[in-house]
Amino acid sequence: MIKQEEEKRQSPRLNLHTPLRYQVRGNPQFDNAVSDNISSGGLSFITHSFIPPDTKVMLEFNVLSRVLRIISRVAWATPLPHSYRNRLGLEFLEAPAEDRDFLNDYINMQLNKA
Repeated sequence: MIKQEEEKRQSPRLNLHTPLRYQVRGNPQFDNAVSDNISSGGLSFITHSFIPPDTKVMLEFNVLSRVLRIISRVAWATPLPHSYRNRLGLEFLEAPAEDRDFLNDYINMQLNKA
C-alpha cells in the first residue's frame, strides 16, 4: 500500500510557465526565472541561486497583458538533484487588492476550464 502525503496547500495550483523577474530584498539587482505553478497565495520557480526561507522577494510577472508586482517571502527552498539549481516556493505577502483579485479571477477561470 502506498502512503499518500497530506496536502499542505491552502489554494489549488495552476501550472503556469511564465517569465518572471525577482529581486531579493536589499539587493539592487533583478534576476530572471520562469514560474512552475501559481496559486492565489504563492508560486514556485527554479533558480540558480539558493535563497533561504523567510527571505523577502519582490516578484514581477505578466498574467495576460497585466504586470503584477508582489512582495513575497520564500516559504521553502529545495536543491534539485544532480544540479546547481534550487526550486523555491514563495508565499505572497503584499499586493494591491486589484492585482490579487485579477490573479484570483485568472486562476479560477483557468482551473474551471478543465
